[in-house]
Amino acid sequence: MGIMSSEWRGRLQHWMRTLKDDFYRPLGEISWEAFRTMDHLSREEAMNGPFEPVEPGFTWGKTWEYCWFRGKVVLPAEAQGKRIVMDLKPDGESTLFVNGQEFGTYRASWVTQKHHFVEDNVLTTDAVAGTEYEILMETYAGHYYPESPDGGCATGPVLPGAYQDPLEEGKRRTLGICTFGIWNEDAYQLWMDADTLRQLLDKLDPNSLRAAKIAEALEAFTLVVDFEQDEAGRIASYKAGREALRPALEAKNGSTMPVFYAIGNAHIDLAWLWPMAETHRKTERTFAAQLRLLEEYPEYKYIQSQPAGYEMCRKYYPELFERIKQAVKDGQWIAEGAMWVEPDTNMASGEALIRQLLYGKRYYQEEFGVDSKMLWLPDTFGYTAALPQILKSCGVEYLVTQKIFWSYNEGEQFPYHYFYWEGMDGTKISSFLPTSYTYRTDPTELMNVWENRSQKRDLDAFLLPFGYGDGGGGPARDYLEYAKREADLEGCPKVKLEGPIEFFQDMEAEGGPKHTYTGELYFSAHRGTYTSQAMVKNNNRRCELSMRDLELWGTLAAQKGQTYPAEAIERLWKEVLLHQFHDILPGSSIARVYEDAEKAFHAILEESHELTAKAVAGLVEAGNGVTVGNSLGFAYDTLVELPESFAAGAQTREGKAVPTEKIGDKVYGLTEVPAYGMVSLVPADTRTKAADSVSLTQDGDTFILENNQVKAVVDGKGEVVSFVLKTSGREFAAEPMNRFHLYKDVPRLFDAWDIDSNYIDQEITAAEDVTVTVESTGSLRSVLKVTGRISNSPFVQYIRLDADSTRLEFETAIDWKELHRLLKVGFPVNVFAENGINEMQFGYVERPTRRSRAYEKDRFEVCNHRYSALCDQAHGAAVLNDCKYGISMNGNALELTLLRAAAAPEMHADNREHHFTYGFTAWEGSFADSDVVRQGYEMNVKPVITDGVVDTFSAFGVEKDNVILESVKLAEDGSGDLILRLYEAKKAAVNTKVFTALNVAQAWTCDMLEKKEAEVAVEDNTVSLDFRAFEIKTLRLKLA
Repeated sequence: MGIMSSEWRGRLQHWMRTLKDDFYRPLGEISWEAFRTMDHLSREEAMNGPFEPVEPGFTWGKTWEYCWFRGKVVLPAEAQGKRIVMDLKPDGESTLFVNGQEFGTYRASWVTQKHHFVEDNVLTTDAVAGTEYEILMETYAGHYYPESPDGGCATGPVLPGAYQDPLEEGKRRTLGICTFGIWNEDAYQLWMDADTLRQLLDKLDPNSLRAAKIAEALEAFTLVVDFEQDEAGRIASYKAGREALRPALEAKNGSTMPVFYAIGNAHIDLAWLWPMAETHRKTERTFAAQLRLLEEYPEYKYIQSQPAGYEMCRKYYPELFERIKQAVKDGQWIAEGAMWVEPDTNMASGEALIRQLLYGKRYYQEEFGVDSKMLWLPDTFGYTAALPQILKSCGVEYLVTQKIFWSYNEGEQFPYHYFYWEGMDGTKISSFLPTSYTYRTDPTELMNVWENRSQKRDLDAFLLPFGYGDGGGGPARDYLEYAKREADLEGCPKVKLEGPIEFFQDMEAEGGPKHTYTGELYFSAHRGTYTSQAMVKNNNRRCELSMRDLELWGTLAAQKGQTYPAEAIERLWKEVLLHQFHDILPGSSIARVYEDAEKAFHAILEESHELTAKAVAGLVEAGNGVTVGNSLGFAYDTLVELPESFAAGAQTREGKAVPTEKIGDKVYGLTEVPAYGMVSLVPADTRTKAADSVSLTQDGDTFILENNQVKAVVDGKGEVVSFVLKTSGREFAAEPMNRFHLYKDVPRLFDAWDIDSNYIDQEITAAEDVTVTVESTGSLRSVLKVTGRISNSPFVQYIRLDADSTRLEFETAIDWKELHRLLKVGFPVNVFAENGINEMQFGYVERPTRRSRAYEKDRFEVCNHRYSALCDQAHGAAVLNDCKYGISMNGNALELTLLRAAAAPEMHADNREHHFTYGFTAWEGSFADSDVVRQGYEMNVKPVITDGVVDTFSAFGVEKDNVILESVKLAEDGSGDLILRLYEAKKAAVNTKVFTALNVAQAWTCDMLEKKEAEVAVEDNTVSLDFRAFEIKTLRLKLA
């Protein structure tokens, strides 16, 4: 027998249940009239709707539909002086308005306690008989997405015909009986007292004196409370029961109990298992409900991140937004988080991460008067090692996240909660990692969190974000009642309702972190998010690069008198950033989210291309020729398509011959494009051949692509069986390269998110019915055409080699028709490397190619940007891509992940046509000697071509190859100053000169928010800068 006998425990269970049953007594039914709509209506618009009376049992609901219900509550005499709540049964998540004001929510179905549906919907705490309340309720009909009965956002194997929508379309929801009534505050407060002690007792040492005292108090409470009498008698006994428990609740802790800084929050996924249109409503449901809790509990503090979410509230619920601003001023509502949204940080570009902070911090300052100092990023799937440097340079001092602790597939456990995170350049950021963002505040939760923490020493306090999340909602009233009782409750961690900034400041006052973790925060799960929903990855990169081009050409056009489209640039960037949210870009949302996202991407690209074309046109003059613009910070040779008028030949405007050739029915020219500049080509009477040409010959079933740099042999399967660098004669193909690998891919959890490590044991036949033919045999470019089928999916691939290039490219189109399949392409090379190199934002990260220990086994699938490489100090090889992020490095093989086909939350995800290009290159010498970084840029950033001519110019340049000029734009403050973003790309500290053709009066280094830090000497429009390895520098130029 434990500290309490079974007899007493059973008795206590009955008393606790019966107390709950006495929480609520209905006074009357709410009668409704209703109408349905597919539109997002304002409250005012809805009030004019075609309402008709409905009764309980009313069925309705098409997918994505909403129904507006209108009713009235008139308080009877019996309600006088009471706390009045509503018990609503709309059968779906709902947005509530009371007396014309945003009120809150009928919560989503994942509520853990039934009374949470009721306790927060308080009409009044001190009722006046006869008062009328007009109730307006917008209820969502919902939609279907596939998920196993076991949950886990997965299906497991899918039988034919399985996972059909179980609900009848048009009848997805049924209205229940909705009532209003009296909330028995005495019963509720007693239940909170008793449940706090009951949970604490279950966690204490049963041999302790404290456990004995609590057991005695709980037993006494059941003897005092008598339910079997009228309401007045029951309430009197409830008050007596509270007195019996009071001594146990007032017992204090000693001097060594940890302190939990508890902060209410509601993680709102801007899109996930619902479309963004539903998120618009979620902001009202969550924000209005939390404002009412703040009013009732003045000690309560609530944090809400994501300016994009605030903007949804401002657009659709402007009065509510103004109330939030006042709550921020009052100090209870904490507007923090630094970034525009909570984005994925693996795949977003470095410049995009900076813009998240630039626009996010500006919003917090302008709308709330808050200088945001903390990145609040609880649900993101891993964190780039570039982030600490970016955060510091944007004035962010702290990081809070938690997902790293998700190691449900037995991954290596992260060792710290409170630590300095040191990025790849040596910058440190003070960080705290809780293990959830949806904690409860009851004693069981607190004590489990403390007992299960990974960092056992050098940690005296813990940050506890509590409240319902993902779909919003935030804390229920229970959470605050538990926290009040736990301020200093003997045996339980102390709870302090306080914000995260205060937590960090208090921790710093005690000496700050004692530990440092260096490198990326790799997430040992959700590796499939680098690949799922390939469309969004492709369009994300295209949009990032399109914005980059727009800013450069817009900046140069502004020097010619054009108006810089600053407003449009900010608006378009914010749309790009919105779709980098951590359940959109990673590919983990329902199909509707990606239908909407694709439309948004196309709109971004259309407008940005139009604005870029206008800017480029402003840099040239009319003339018989075309101008090629290069937005990269280095010069290179490129093959460009020319008009038919160039069929006879081409030259630059200055008279330099340009090799041309007709390939098929198109004319191409091979020209050098200057760094951040333009060259104009005009027709010539004589065609010039390239000094170094490419050839394509066939020998039986093999094909040889060859130029002055490389010789590549392709077999009849479209695989590269030989790749030789002519400078050394070295063979780089250890086995056939460009070989497709197809695997069964059925994750046990999180279908769209995860790739389980056992995929490697489930390889099946990939390419079949393959034919290889010669597509073209030009001297500037030669191309093979490969056609075939991968399982049910036909594909066509063009393998091409250009003159004087070491890069073999594979332009691929596939009509993907698979389920639970993973497609990779492998490049096994003659290079031994214990670690591979994966490009990331502003540099690269080295990751293991072997699987000898847990750390290495965890990293069987990793993220890269434009390239991944294997190299030693003498030679190396790389795979490049134009829109792919997932890759595995197994021994000597680079295996780029091309496509997946998840079943949840979208069945047959990614089934559509896909277009992508990847490449292979090799070099002699160290990685620092290679041109891989530049080749990655060349493959992704295409020149702009416009009619008209201009003298050849290079607007900017950098002396050292390992320093990349990433971005050029006008300053955000409208001063006309130029902002240049540069970074060291090869882990090699260096001094370099940066020069421009523009007349510079002054120059400063500045932070990433463009605030000046130090003036830099300018000589002949050139500055000299020192870079640490992987350092990012922002340069501000004032023109003369």
